[in-house]
Amino acid sequence: MKTHVDVLDTDLLVVGGGAAGCAAAVEAREVAPHLDVTLVDKAHVSRSGCLAMGLNAINAYLPEGVAVDDYVASVRRDAHGVMREDLVRSLAEQINGATHRVESWGLPIPRDGRGRPLPKGPRSIQIFGESLKPILARRVRGCGARVVHRHALVDLRVRDGAVRGAYFLGVRTGELLEVRARAVILATGGAAGLYRTPNRGDARNRMWYCPFNTGAGYAAALRAGAELTTLEMRFVPTRILHTAAPTGTLAQTFGGREENLLGERFHDRYARAWNTDRLTTPQRLRALLEECKAGRGPVVLRLGQTGAGGRDDVLGAYLDMTPAQVALWAAEGLDAGGATVTISTSGPYILGGHTGSGLWVDGGRRATVPGLYAAGDVTGGAPKKYVSGAWVEGFIAARSAAADIAAGALPLPGPRVDAQTEERARALGQPAARGGALDPTDATERLQRVMDEWAGGHSTFYELHGRRLAKARAELEALEGDLAELCGRDPHQRLLAAEVRDRVLTARAVVAHLEAREETRWPGYQTRLDHPEPRDEWRCFVNSRYTPDGRIHTFRRPLRPSPAGPATGGAPCPP
Repeated sequence: MKTHVDVLDTDLLVVGGGAAGCAAAVEAREVAPHLDVTLVDKAHVSRSGCLAMGLNAINAYLPEGVAVDDYVASVRRDAHGVMREDLVRSLAEQINGATHRVESWGLPIPRDGRGRPLPKGPRSIQIFGESLKPILARRVRGCGARVVHRHALVDLRVRDGAVRGAYFLGVRTGELLEVRARAVILATGGAAGLYRTPNRGDARNRMWYCPFNTGAGYAAALRAGAELTTLEMRFVPTRILHTAAPTGTLAQTFGGREENLLGERFHDRYARAWNTDRLTTPQRLRALLEECKAGRGPVVLRLGQTGAGGRDDVLGAYLDMTPAQVALWAAEGLDAGGATVTISTSGPYILGGHTGSGLWVDGGRRATVPGLYAAGDVTGGAPKKYVSGAWVEGFIAARSAAADIAAGALPLPGPRVDAQTEERARALGQPAARGGALDPTDATERLQRVMDEWAGGHSTFYELHGRRLAKARAELEALEGDLAELCGRDPHQRLLAAEVRDRVLTARAVVAHLEAREETRWPGYQTRLDHPEPRDEWRCFVNSRYTPDGRIHTFRRPLRPSPAGPATGGAPCPP
């Protein structure tokens, strides 16, 4: 199918209008006002991405008395030792400044009588963030950046081994848009929808992470030859049953504590069994799963908040972030004094904001392919960055790209690209208008079934085994072959077709990483039944590249790597 392709030229292209993308566009215009900056968003920048519903806290912040070293140590412990210390440290040094910069743009931050932000937890503060996304969007529009709405990333534009723009699919038109650029900042978020959710029927897409984040950045980066890291460190959050609303507010702000069906607080029992003074985030998940497997579930959070204002305080906290949860409580009732809230699990998700999954970058957030930068959830190596860390990475990536352009390292993109890249972009964005036999929704459900049953989904308590993973790999390869038969009769169906292609490639990479790491490093997130203990030889990064023959090549990098390293480096993973 031959379709007209619109062409747009710019200096710096930012792909994605979430927290990191908005920060990158603003920073680029402020440090280099002469640059032509274009931000392309899949939806509308005012209400898109993970922050679309709002947010009630900044979960990465250094309150008074918390040092950078303390913050880095806390991330290292929760990541079970596998993290890029250079990246995490750069975030810790800048997250407060980034937060107050966004506050100057209009974000309300409540303070105490001494002017200090009100704490939510040991390293987080409260905000009134129901309008956080419109605040960021207003700043983007005011900085002079061009904003293109409702265009989804299809592929990166590669010329002479460097990224020089991208191709997009018009969400409402179904037409391709080619953006030629000197540099590209990926800020496309992580990947949801690789696995089947616990919900069924009309609620099957009810999940915690943004369902429109489909792994497009991961897939496009793989096809361009970029290196990815730590995709096996999946994120499986504990969330409120049915709505998948976050539980952190109940635990940190209202004193909620986990209890099993018998009313027992079980964390200390597992801490003793696992010889630790307190459980890490993945260990807490593992403890919950073990209670459910033993028949002592469901698990609840018993709130410690009492007093006449307790109920309103709880509802107000969630109204800033998850209105659906407030609607459910309004229908069912909530007594905040000593109430119990049933919790469950959601996911797995692949994202670099809570875990370490994403592109392998240097300190300037440069990827391993020239001209490509990354920020936010799409960037790997720095777990627990959250929204303030995404802002910092957007600022850093923009400064790096602007400096590289000014130094002449990134020439004008030129009209010609690799012919294979252009042909691939057309194929990805323009499935057969007629004659295709495979519906994108059916393909997505097939993908999710494979991942759930064979690659450690909800139905198997997120547990993994080498033989199951081998089955998942074979099933995904067969599915990818069948994607040639995707149909795209209208713009929406073409979008769904592009999304399932990205999800399948991302899922293949995830399975390759899960197969490669022959240990249990993050119990709960990555529990290998055939390798149940951590092993010293796997205290390293598992990285991957997509090879021209369509394979995912995995290899290891040491914990103290060179900033980015050559794309061909690293010790191979055992066969």
